[in-house]
Amino acid sequence: MHVGFKSDKGVMRTSNEDACFVLLPDKVYVLADGVGGGNSGEIASRTAVSEIANYVVGHPISHLLEKYEIVDYLKDAIDTANRKIYGMANAHEENAGMATTTVVVHVRNGQAYVANIGDSRAYLFRDRALTQITEDHTYVNTLVKAGVLSREEAEMDERKNVIVKALGADSMADPDFFRVEIREDDILILCSDGLYDELTDEEIISLIEENKDNMSELARELVGRANQNGGRDNTTVICLKVTEEDIDE
Repeated sequence: MHVGFKSDKGVMRTSNEDACFVLLPDKVYVLADGVGGGNSGEIASRTAVSEIANYVVGHPISHLLEKYEIVDYLKDAIDTANRKIYGMANAHEENAGMATTTVVVHVRNGQAYVANIGDSRAYLFRDRALTQITEDHTYVNTLVKAGVLSREEAEMDERKNVIVKALGADSMADPDFFRVEIREDDILILCSDGLYDELTDEEIISLIEENKDNMSELARELVGRANQNGGRDNTTVICLKVTEEDIDE
């Protein structure tokens, strides 16, 4: 797996409430975007990625063989982080209401296992097409699914970043899970909403095409373009290019 990642506070924000973690030996990749007053969002996102990373280090994933075992494993890792954040939010008044999105990817044997909660996304780029793997847990997306809003109307709605599920918001986490077959040279993009709120799919595709052989450069270019286009939020991306080794393990 070729990997690149970058996080930036953006142009308009004074702090960065995003966080990410890359566990190269385990092929586990984690990204989070915190919410909450004061510095609580920053605490929530960093707690999420550190707790998930600590779980992976303490519970080796390599011995798992069945797909349901891997899904259960990711659920346990996310539950561990959720308990920590929820406990901190309820124990300290200054952290009340803090929570975070998260998206987690694990790659093995030609499969990408994806878990998400909130509106941080995972995309698959293949054959010059960009496909969103995850589904946003937002109020506006709920209205789209109900047929109340069109996709075009949703993009313009001022409530589009109001999330309805988040890590640490409730005592029990409720993530979605996806399993995607991957091929050599596929590119997976994990990102916070700071990326897709500033870049169209066409812009993302163009930057991938221009930097598809260097994931570190791709991550830098994506975040840089988000800032050029306004940088109204923190932006974090993890870029993963699938190699032959990821298919034939």
